[in-house]
Amino acid sequence: MDITLSRRQLIAGLAAGSVTACVTNPDTGESQFLLVNDGQLAKMASSAWVDAKKQTPVSRDPKMNARLNGVGNKIARAANRQNQSWEYVVFDSDQKNAFVMPGGKVGFYKGMMDFTQNDDQLAAIMGHETGHVTGRHAAARYSTQIAAGAGLAAANVALSQTDTRYRNEIAAVLGAGVTFGVILPFSRKHELQADKLGADYMYRAGYDTRQSVRLWERMAAENTGSRKPEFLSTHPNPETRVRELDAYIRAKGYV
Repeated sequence: MDITLSRRQLIAGLAAGSVTACVTNPDTGESQFLLVNDGQLAKMASSAWVDAKKQTPVSRDPKMNARLNGVGNKIARAANRQNQSWEYVVFDSDQKNAFVMPGGKVGFYKGMMDFTQNDDQLAAIMGHETGHVTGRHAAARYSTQIAAGAGLAAANVALSQTDTRYRNEIAAVLGAGVTFGVILPFSRKHELQADKLGADYMYRAGYDTRQSVRLWERMAAENTGSRKPEFLSTHPNPETRVRELDAYIRAKGYV
């Protein structure tokens, strides 16, 4: 079912309170507000993936690529996504970063590969990225941004028809409220959920889930003093991730 709505339809629907696009995620059991599907996002992301491989050199190190693909395939099976088309790429950069794009495109920078002390820690990151896919976080975040933008547009239309002298101030507050009250916390929620889904996949694949906690402890030690306040960031602080992951792993009996 194609549930994509035009901006005009969204504005009209939000104003009337009639826009509903909630589906249940089979992997998390949560109801999600989605205005796009995975296939649509994969098409949108395909050119960005091609550009990423053009802009940053791709590592041809056979050992490093074999390691990434081996861990990736094990995590995909643990997530019951072994029949999905995955592509794992090592980018020849010292950045400590990894990402996933819709369509199963997973990028790991060499700096992150080198930072991991063992395959368990690599599996923690791979599990996290896979968790974004199974959690349908890209579709949920994109849908929220579309709806937020449409809502602001509808509010601005309404404000333009009023005589209040504080129109600009109200519009600015509405914009800040959406950014800090909806989009960023929503993103942080997804990061923590991906961490926990990743721990599930690590456990099913036979990896040591405690190494995910160790990984974020090391991240926290490296990044002290260089981070924005958590409420201004799309990612939780490493200390938050350590605390929540540790509690989750213990509650699940993975230790």
